Amino acid sequence: MTPAMKYTPDEICRRGEEIYQQHIRPNVESQHKGKLLLVDIESGDYEIDEDDAEATERLLSRKPNAVLYGLRVGYPAAYRIGAVLRES
Repeated sequence: MTPAMKYTPDEICRRGEEIYQQHIRPNVESQHKGKLLLVDIESGDYEIDEDDAEATERLLSRKPNAVLYGLRVGYPAAYRIGAVLRES
């Protein structure tokens, strides 16, 4: 079983948001607004980058079995389809 299979998609989202709000947000939001952040929901390790693939690659190089949750710092959604992203 892969590490991600231990969690439902809802659990990954809940844990990712909880870790971000409680431990990461106060340290990154003012400096990295608009960038993509990937967090390992098991360790709390994270990476930030303009490019989510770059952040993912760096995080997985350190934590190959990471269960990742991604978000755009300061916004309610990481991506947009035909609309404008609004700040949260």
